Amino acid sequence: MIIDWALDVATAAVALAVLLCGLRLWRGPSVADRILALDTLAINAVALVCLLGLRWQTALLLEAALVIALLGFVATVALARFVARGDVIEQGEP
Repeated sequence: MIIDWALDVATAAVALAVLLCGLRLWRGPSVADRILALDTLAINAVALVCLLGLRWQTALLLEAALVIALLGFVATVALARFVARGDVIEQGEP
């Protein structure tokens, strides 16, 4: 009843946020804007998977949301380090 309506509204809001993040990712004026859009897109993907997990009443999708969140964080850190320093993993002296 009311929870179904709330899930519908939340899913629509997150879907709109995904579209807007995709637009910023595509048209971003700088690399930093694109990295932030990608990070926000990963957060929105986590929210969408959590909402689907609530709708379908399964804990498996909540575990998948944790994996997506971890991969999104690692990707954001790697991209930020690449933009800032030019490499992701610091090479030691031979």
